[in-house]
Amino acid sequence: MTGQRPGITAPHPHGTTGDAPGSGPRPGLAALHRWDGATTFATGTAEGLVPADGAPAFPGRTALAWCEAVGSAGYADPFGHRPGNWQYARWTSPWTPVGLDERAGPGGAAPTGADELVPSWTATGPAGSRLTVRLQVRDAAGAESGWFTMARWAPGDEVVHRTTVPGQADDFGTVEVDTFRAAPGRPAAAFRVRTVLLRAEDEDVLPHGGAAADGVPALHSLAVLASRTPERASRQVSGPGGAWGTVLDVPQRSQEVHTGHCPQYDGGGEAWAGPACTAMLTAYFGRGPAPAELLWLDPQDPSPDVDFTARSVYDYAYRGCGNWAFNAAHPGRYGLLGLVTRLRSLTELERFVLAGIPVATAQAARSSELGGYSTAGNIMVVCGFADNGDVIVNDPLSPTDEAVRRTYPRGDFERVWLAGGGVVYLVHPPERPLPPNTPGLPANW
Repeated sequence: MTGQRPGITAPHPHGTTGDAPGSGPRPGLAALHRWDGATTFATGTAEGLVPADGAPAFPGRTALAWCEAVGSAGYADPFGHRPGNWQYARWTSPWTPVGLDERAGPGGAAPTGADELVPSWTATGPAGSRLTVRLQVRDAAGAESGWFTMARWAPGDEVVHRTTVPGQADDFGTVEVDTFRAAPGRPAAAFRVRTVLLRAEDEDVLPHGGAAADGVPALHSLAVLASRTPERASRQVSGPGGAWGTVLDVPQRSQEVHTGHCPQYDGGGEAWAGPACTAMLTAYFGRGPAPAELLWLDPQDPSPDVDFTARSVYDYAYRGCGNWAFNAAHPGRYGLLGLVTRLRSLTELERFVLAGIPVATAQAARSSELGGYSTAGNIMVVCGFADNGDVIVNDPLSPTDEAVRRTYPRGDFERVWLAGGGVVYLVHPPERPLPPNTPGLPANW
C-alpha cells in the first residue's frame, strides 16, 4: 500500500459526518463464519485429519491434526523451488448460507447474497508443509461453481513459495488476490470451503536435511467473511462503547524506516504497512521471532521483526505484503489466532480494546479528510481512545518509530475507515478470547 507522509490532526468537536462518502457495513452487511475447535470442525468432512490436542504453538488446544495421507500430488512451484510430490489430507466444510439479511424486492423479501467472500485461517506445520484453501459458491438458483483456489500458503518459504493464484474467473465471479468477488447480479447465496494440508513427500527437498515426518501439520481455525458492498450514504458518528480513556501499550513500528530493505519482498517503506502492523500486533502479546530466526538480517536493523514479517507474509503472485489473510495467518507460528473481518462502527471496535486486543484497520484518505493525511490505502493499529472518544492509533506511515503514535478525530477516522467497508484483521492468544458479538446482529467475529 502506498501513501504520503501524514501530519498529526488536531481535535475537533464531534458531530455528524454529513456527506460521508460511504456508510460502512450496517447490520446484515457482514457475517463471519468460523470453524474453531472439535465441535465446529465436526460439522465438516475430515479426510486424513483428526481432532488432537497439544500442537506445539497451541498447547492444550484442539486442532485438526495430520493423521494420514489420503493422496499424493505433484506440484511445480512457479517461483523457483524445485518441483516435488506432496502428500495431502483435507477438511471440507458443509454448504453454508452467507448469513446476510434480506432486502425487500418485487414480490417481497429476497436474499441479497454476498458480493465478497474472504477466507482466513490459522495453521501450523514443520518445514515442508503448506496449506491450500479452496472455495466453492452457490447462487440463489442453486447453481454451483467449481472450486476456486484462494491461497497456497506456507509458514515459511524454504521449500515452497507462498502465493495466491491469479487469473481465476468464470460466470460466478473472480478471485482478486485474497478475495472472491461475485459476478454482477449473481451474488453468492452459500459457500463451502476446503482446506488441504500438504507435506513434502521427498525428503531431499527439505532444508538442512529435515525429515518430512518431523512435526505434524495442523489447522487451528478457519473463517470465511461474507459481505455485501455498503451503499453510499451519510451516517452519524458512533457513540461511546466503553473504551474512552483506554489505551493499549502497543509497541511502535514505522514502515518508513525500512525503506529500501529486502527488495525481494517489495522493498520496505510505503509497501510495508501490513508487515509493520502485524509485527506490532504480534509484539504486543509478547510473541515474535527468536534471535536465531533473524540471523539473515542486518544486525543494525532498527526493528528486524518488521523485515522478518515482510518475508513471512509476502505473496509471490501479488508481489507484495498486503495480503490480509497472509498477515492474519503469520502470527500462528507464535501461538496467536488470526482472522479477517469487517466491523460496523468504532463503538463495535471498542469492544476489542476493552478486551485488550488492538485491531488493524484499513483506510484510504484524501488530504482534506484526515488533516493533511493523504494515501491511496494504508493500515493502522487502533490502540485505544482519548477521553473524548478520538481514536489513538499506531500509524506506521510515519518517519520514525517514535512518531508512530497519533490521534485522529473520531468522526473523521470513522468516516474514512467505514467508507472502505470497515475492514480489519486481528490476532489474539487463545487465553485472551474475543469479546461477545453485538447482540441482535449477525456475528461478524
